[in-house]
Amino acid sequence: MTATFDLIIKGGMVATPGGIAKADVAVKDGCIAEIGSFDASRADHVFEANGLHVLPGVIDTQVHFREPGLEWKEDLETGSRAAALGGVTAVFEMPNTDPSTTSPEMMLDKLARAKGRMHTDHAFYAGATHDNTDLLPVMERMEGVCGVKVFMGASTGQLLVEDDEGVERVLNAISRRAAFHSEDEYRLADRRKLARQGDWTSHYEVRDAEAAISSTKRLLRLARKTGKRIHVLHVTTAEEMVLLAEAKDIATVEVTPQHLTLVGPDDYVRLKGYAQMNPPIREERHRAALWAAVNQGIPDLIGSDHAPHTKEEKSRPYPASPSGMPGVQTLVPVMLTHVADGKLSLERFIELTSAGPQRVFGIANKGRIAQGYDADFTVVDLKARRTITNDWSASRCGWTPFDGMEAKAWPVATFVRGAMVMCDDALVTPGVGQPVRFIETLSKA
Repeated sequence: MTATFDLIIKGGMVATPGGIAKADVAVKDGCIAEIGSFDASRADHVFEANGLHVLPGVIDTQVHFREPGLEWKEDLETGSRAAALGGVTAVFEMPNTDPSTTSPEMMLDKLARAKGRMHTDHAFYAGATHDNTDLLPVMERMEGVCGVKVFMGASTGQLLVEDDEGVERVLNAISRRAAFHSEDEYRLADRRKLARQGDWTSHYEVRDAEAAISSTKRLLRLARKTGKRIHVLHVTTAEEMVLLAEAKDIATVEVTPQHLTLVGPDDYVRLKGYAQMNPPIREERHRAALWAAVNQGIPDLIGSDHAPHTKEEKSRPYPASPSGMPGVQTLVPVMLTHVADGKLSLERFIELTSAGPQRVFGIANKGRIAQGYDADFTVVDLKARRTITNDWSASRCGWTPFDGMEAKAWPVATFVRGAMVMCDDALVTPGVGQPVRFIETLSKA
């Protein structure tokens, strides 16, 4: 008998828009064909999911995979390998490479580098500068482009649009939602003298809360003036959450697992340079406010801000140590541990990692387990107890700030458009990643 389906994921607790219930999911030609109860003989392949939860594929909308130019830290293959091993099915990669992704030619180069090498579906941000405003409308319409990224405060790389006039020009030029690193470069420059040699606890004094708050105030004013949509990345302060809650018509919000989990000054003392990122890990009052915001529905999604550096680079005394830490592989186990600890519901986790990214960026055919959608699944064991270790990390940097943390859930399989990419901590189907499609730029053909 000829099989009806290519794959049946059988007997799992399946998270659909209607709720979480035991069901089978049937896949045909990379899409979800039906949800129900099916005889295993109707499929070419069967994945037994009894005792497991089948979640919509996790989408990480902020990663830095460092290629081209910085491949000693990471590249598109190793970064997407870490993503797949962590249960992530799609990633949006940032433009602050070397050279930066600031022209259509550089974007085509990235897409070509990704083809056949990336293990997850992928999209790339176009980087905004003072000099490429005329190119941004072209780049944001290209295949596999998720939007424009603007650095209002300097971080890793050379991209920077620090002034109101420059930000306004960018917003006026584009039509899609733009993503912002919102820290005030003028205040950061003035406060760099406050850095204490070898003292990482001074990092969140240099890049203080006011640097983020004042930048986000400016950004919201400019977004209203231009009538454009914005996405504020890695929000870290209590005050920003209040501002952004009042601007949901134009602004969407990202939080990271690191800012929800780590805290200053304790983790700077414990981890030293490995706790350094931009915006910084802040004090407990801000972490508590982020959690309150998560459960009030203010953040729209979680991004890992995966930004690896080598151990040698991270071992330099502050402030010579670079900012950034890996996170794409640990996003799922860390956040599901918070679910196990009662800090958020499983349904809210799903919203932040699949439905939220789909809504914010207008992703076509992803973000839910429903008939006709891409067969992207993150299969997890909510009863597993595993320790996150540096050895488990597939990132080229070879470390994680969560080394030694007991995870109270674990990703056991990753499916991308019906292909099993990861199973039981092993990459099983390499190189299947394709460019993510977006509703606003679907081909008229």
